[in-house]
Amino acid sequence: MPDPPPALRPFAAGTGRPDGGRPAARPPAGPGVAAPVLLTAAAVVYNDWLLAFVLPTGLDPRHSYVSELYAADQPFHHFFSSIEILAAVLVAAGALLALRGARNRWARAGWWSLVAFGAASVADVVIPMRCAPSVEAGCEAVNPWHTSTSALVHAALFASMALLVVAAATAAPGCGCPLVRRLGPWVLGSALTTALATVGPLFGRPGWHGVPQRAHLALVGVWFLLLARSLDRAAAAAGR
Repeated sequence: MPDPPPALRPFAAGTGRPDGGRPAARPPAGPGVAAPVLLTAAAVVYNDWLLAFVLPTGLDPRHSYVSELYAADQPFHHFFSSIEILAAVLVAAGALLALRGARNRWARAGWWSLVAFGAASVADVVIPMRCAPSVEAGCEAVNPWHTSTSALVHAALFASMALLVVAAATAAPGCGCPLVRRLGPWVLGSALTTALATVGPLFGRPGWHGVPQRAHLALVGVWFLLLARSLDRAAAAAGR
C-alpha cells in the first residue's frame, strides 16, 4: 500500500507536526530590520553638532572642534556628552547585529572595527577636553588623553570603512551590497581627506578647521546611512 500524502500522515506524539516531528532547518540568522534602524538613527544622532546653531554655545563652528561642545568647562557639556554616548551605543549595537549575517573575514573584521569605533567614542567623551581652545586663551589644543582617544576613534572608523569596502568588492556575505562597493571608496576617500584637514591646531595653526571637521562628521553619517541601506537591501533580498 503506498504511503499516504503528507497532509494525511499522523503527527508525532506531542509535536503537533507530521513526518516524525523533526523541525525544519532554520536559515542562518541575519541582522534583520533592527541593524539598519540603529545605524540610520546613529547617522542622525552623530551629527548633533547641528544643534549648536540653535543653542548659545558661544563657539564659532568655523574655528572650533566639535569636541569643544562637550569640553569639561562648557555650559552644554552634559547635554552633548549624553548625545555622543547615545550615538556610540547605536553604532555599536547596529554593528553587533550586523555581525550575525557576516560570514566572511573581511566583513566580520569591518563590523568589529565599527564596534571598536563605538567603544572609542565613549572613551572620547569620558576623557573630554579640559576647555575650549578656540575661545579660551591658554587652553591647550592638544590634550594628550583626549587626543589619543580621538585617534582611536578615527583609526577604528577608517578600518571599518576599508574592511567593509573590501568585503563588498569581494561580494562577501554581510556587506556585499553594490551600494557599498560603488560608493564606499568615495566616502572613505572624502572622509579621510576632511579628517586630515582638521589637524591644523595640533601643529599650532588654528583657524577654519571646524569646517572640514563638520564635513567629515557629515560624511561619517553618510557612511552609516550607506551601511543601513545596504543591510536593508540584503535583508529584503533574503526575504528577512
